Amino acid sequence: MNKVKFWLISFMILSSFSAFAQKKPTIMILPSDNWCNQRYFMTSFSNQGSTVKIPNYQKAFIEDAELPQIISKVGGVLTELGYSLKDAEREIKSISMKTAEDNVTSNRISDAMLNETPLDILKRRVKSDVIIQIWWKLNKESKGHSASFTLEAFDAYTNKRIATSTGTTKASQKVIPMLLEQAVKENIKPFDEQMSRWYDEQKKNGREITLTVRCWDNWGNDLGTEYDGNELTDCIQDWLTEHTVNGAFNLTDGTETFAQFEQVRIPLLDKQGRAMDARAFATELRKHLQKSPYNITSKVIIRGLGEAIIVLGEK
Repeated sequence: MNKVKFWLISFMILSSFSAFAQKKPTIMILPSDNWCNQRYFMTSFSNQGSTVKIPNYQKAFIEDAELPQIISKVGGVLTELGYSLKDAEREIKSISMKTAEDNVTSNRISDAMLNETPLDILKRRVKSDVIIQIWWKLNKESKGHSASFTLEAFDAYTNKRIATSTGTTKASQKVIPMLLEQAVKENIKPFDEQMSRWYDEQKKNGREITLTVRCWDNWGNDLGTEYDGNELTDCIQDWLTEHTVNGAFNLTDGTETFAQFEQVRIPLLDKQGRAMDARAFATELRKHLQKSPYNITSKVIIRGLGEAIIVLGEK
């Protein structure tokens, strides 16, 4: 009996480890930019003097009766495959579309500005690994109607496309949400495989972010200032080597007052098991620079989940 219990417990433990290893990324589903533009669900805002049009998701969810149903159906298909679905509609209801003044926070350095779009705010609050955008169109046919669709998955941190699926349903009398649900089921396997390959790579090599270090113009030091015989830029690179996954990052540009680090690979989770993003990672660096021998006061500015700016000299 004891042996039976032992093997049963062992099997359950191994199964739990297996389930953890196969865990899928968290996703958030939204209508595509093209779909929103075709239906005039767009809002304009100022991006450092230029007018930019962005999807008005809040208006789309309120005014388009099909949208919530379609996202629910597609989300159900992906949830059955093991993905964790974040409710974008519920979060959008609590986020009002901001004006240009609200979206842009400036400081004394004109090129170190925060420009966070409503989508950036949504991604930061919901914190999903992947943004899935869906586009669809109804086609009238002699035997009823069909629906063409495109699913595109984007890394929420880098905005890089990581998976795509497209197709057209057979002619039917079904309502569009049910048509699309069936079409997605028929075409989901390659999409799921692309997503799985991307997530496996993330777990192995870390999440990719961009980190920029700047200096306030009234700070008495710069990135060339030496601490224990090493320039500050070199000290920061030493810290990045120690805290990134496999020491992976690239210093793509740098001066005495500016350093741009790209393809910075950070862990998926922090020490407390929470999702790590650019802000959390940059905050760890900020705290490190507060200590001796640096004693540097700095400010962290974020641009969505995947980009952070540290400005040295004051908060």
